[in-house]
Amino acid sequence: MLLDDYFDFLSPDDIRLKGHRVGIEDVLSYYLQGYMVEEIAVHLPSLSLEEIHATIVYYLRNRHDVDAYMGRVLDRCTLRYQEWAAQPSPLVDRVRALREHGNTPSAVAA
Repeated sequence: MLLDDYFDFLSPDDIRLKGHRVGIEDVLSYYLQGYMVEEIAVHLPSLSLEEIHATIVYYLRNRHDVDAYMGRVLDRCTLRYQEWAAQPSPLVDRVRALREHGNTPSAVAA
């Protein structure tokens, strides 16, 4: 099996492990924090050790491109969070208002 056969290249900013919804950034974020392969497998139990190793090897062989990819993914996540925080749902607004008045949602519902 070729290394690229482990991945679905859905777009330049969306690379997933074949047969999973897990992106390579999920595996690599643990790896770059110093997690061992077996520890990554505990956090991502749907992946085999082979798939985790393949992701790390892909990263090591394509470090410059994957680092750029990881930066774009982080930028996209940050933007989504900022958009969410700028326009919270009515439920979030209600919970925040209750907290400001010293009430908790569970106390109000009771």
